[in-house]
Amino acid sequence: MKLVEPIIAFQSELQQIRRDLHAHPELCYEEQRTSDVVAAKLGEWGIPVVRGLGQTGLVGIIKNGSSERAIGLRADMDALPMQELNTFPHASRHPGKMHACGHDGHMAMLLGAAHHLASHRNFDGTVYLVFQPAEEGGAGARRMIEDGLFERFPMEAIYGMHNWPGAAAGTLSVREGPMMASSNEFHVTVKGKGAHAAQPHKGIDPIMIAVQIAQAWQTIVSRSKSPLDTAVLSITQIHAGSATNVIPDEARMVGTVRTFTTPVLDMIEQRMRLLAGNIAAGFDAEVDFVFKRNYPPLVNHAKETAFAVEVMQAVVGPDKVDADVEPTMGAEDFAFFLQKKPGCYIFIGNGDGEHRDGGHGLGPCVLHNGSYDFNDNLLPIGASFWVHLAETALPRS
Repeated sequence: MKLVEPIIAFQSELQQIRRDLHAHPELCYEEQRTSDVVAAKLGEWGIPVVRGLGQTGLVGIIKNGSSERAIGLRADMDALPMQELNTFPHASRHPGKMHACGHDGHMAMLLGAAHHLASHRNFDGTVYLVFQPAEEGGAGARRMIEDGLFERFPMEAIYGMHNWPGAAAGTLSVREGPMMASSNEFHVTVKGKGAHAAQPHKGIDPIMIAVQIAQAWQTIVSRSKSPLDTAVLSITQIHAGSATNVIPDEARMVGTVRTFTTPVLDMIEQRMRLLAGNIAAGFDAEVDFVFKRNYPPLVNHAKETAFAVEVMQAVVGPDKVDADVEPTMGAEDFAFFLQKKPGCYIFIGNGDGEHRDGGHGLGPCVLHNGSYDFNDNLLPIGASFWVHLAETALPRS
């Protein structure tokens, strides 16, 4: 590995920062203390900071030389509304809140790069450090864009990184094109006519209609979509009824749809709406159909991905880089950035959990699990990647 020596020497301080952030998790758009900690560190290292983008987001600015070129490096800041099962000293001090996705580590890696870039300034141009709120369902990336991120901080490309449990610690992976899916949700209410369960002919049973709709929807994926396209349609909740002898007035279905392309998503939404309405009408019922598009597909740009692969190989070696990683049906709001600017999003392997301190939970070390913890051994690797990427993208003449 070609790690940056001063960052290796700085690892213990980065670990302290990461573990402090882990112990004080804040949910989307509540990241006030988190933002304060990040801004204080950047200020301590002489890096100007602009706050308030996306409510609690901030941008650090490291400028050197005379070039007008600029790139952005992004880390997300928010935690999840879930209970931590770990009991080690840096476990969450806020019940029901946890850094179970590694955003604490993402911030620490970018802070490590910021410290080095500000101290050595071996580049010509501007590096924007984008600390983004509300990735976990709050679309903080979109909020920062709406607040003028790219107008106020003009950059030619933006890059992001996420830890990936299960991949060997310190390996780096990416793929050109769609790498993460769109995230969408539906809320469908079938409105029937309540009746006594012993006299079903006097009512319109919304439960049986919902079952018919649910079964018909599965044919969208198996029969309406090309086998070469990827999509998931999952009904995750069905709510109806309150007594064993009552046919209810309504039945509600909730779930998610994931795709890698917008045309496939358009088709699925259209077919879901058509089938639900027609099936309900066939039983003299009505249906309320709400389809919410949360995050678009995350699509890496070709030029920036190829560039990122070169930097990845330079930092960890070609044998530790997967440039054609399998895409995931998980979603990421970094996708909003990539709709507006060229860029690339990569994964850094977090290992299988052997790094966890004593007192970790009995569950696996996977994302969104109460036993998860970020691997601090990644801090110099991720920070070194950011430094090499910035210095290579903005070379000194």
